[in-house]
Amino acid sequence: MDVRHLDLLRELEDRGSVTAVAAATHRTPSAVSQQLRSAERAFGATLVEAHGRGVRLTDAGRALAASARDVAVALAAAEARWHEFRGSAAGVVTIAALPSAATFLLPGVLRDLADDPIEVVCTDLDIAEAAYAGQVVDHDIVIAHSAHRIPPHAEGLLVRELAREPLDIAMAADHPLAARGSVTPQDLVAWPWIGVPLGYPFDSVRLAVEEATGTRVDVRQRVRDNRLAEALVGAGECVAVLPRFTAPAGDEVVLRPLATIESGRHVVAILRPDRAERRAVRRVLSSLTTVASGFDPRRG
Repeated sequence: MDVRHLDLLRELEDRGSVTAVAAATHRTPSAVSQQLRSAERAFGATLVEAHGRGVRLTDAGRALAASARDVAVALAAAEARWHEFRGSAAGVVTIAALPSAATFLLPGVLRDLADDPIEVVCTDLDIAEAAYAGQVVDHDIVIAHSAHRIPPHAEGLLVRELAREPLDIAMAADHPLAARGSVTPQDLVAWPWIGVPLGYPFDSVRLAVEEATGTRVDVRQRVRDNRLAEALVGAGECVAVLPRFTAPAGDEVVLRPLATIESGRHVVAILRPDRAERRAVRRVLSSLTTVASGFDPRRG
C-alpha cells in the first residue's frame, strides 16, 4: 500500500477536484489523473467516478481517504515523538486568521516565540463563518470566529476555543445612546445600522435584536472590515456591532454592551489532527491559548 496514493485520495476528497489538487500539489491535472489511475491499479478497485464535469471518490475511494487520515495522524505522531527525543520544536507554522482575532492574538504570540526556532507565517482571511474550516487543507492552524463553539463544517477536525469575545454596540461618542451604560434591543431598532455580510457571526446580533423587538433593523451598509465600520459609525448616526478586544481604537467611537441579549463570538483554532501532532504546531497553539487567556475574563 503506497502512502502517496492514500494522500492523493485524501487531497481529492478535501479539495473536490483534480484541478484543485494539481494546483495545491504543484502538478498538472493530467499528472494527477495518471496517479489516480495508478492508485486504482494498485488497489484493484475503482476509486473515482465521473461527476458533472469532474470526478468524485467512489465508496472505495472514500474509505481509503479516511484511512489516509489515520495514517497521516500516526506518521505525524511518530515525527512528534522523534522531535521530542531530539528536544527540538522548529520549522514553519502557517496560520490563516480572521484579522480582528489576529490583531489581539498574534503580537503576543510572536513575542512569546521570539526565542524559538519557529517561523510563523500568517495569512489574514475575512470570510464567511462556514468557510473557515476548509482552510485547514492549506494551513497548520486556522483562527476563526463563530457564533457556536464548534464552527460549521469542522467535523473530524480539532477545534480549540481560544476566547469568548463580547460583541458590543458601537456608536459615535456624541450619539444619544452613548450616555447610557448599556443599550437595549428597543433602543437599537430606532437607529440605522452598519451591518456585516449575511453569514458572518456579527449578523447574529442583528437577528437577535429583530427577534426580540419584532422590528426589522434598517441596515444602511454591509461591510467586512471593522475599521471601516468604525469610521462609518463615527461619521454619523449609525450603530454597528464590533468586538470588544480590538475596537474602537480612537476617541470618536464608543462601545456599549447590549442588555438582555447574550452577544459574543467564539474565537477558535481549527486544525487537522495530523498537523496538530507536530511539535512546532503544538507550541504555537499553546502560545495562542496563553495569550488569549489574558483577554478572556472567564479564563483569568
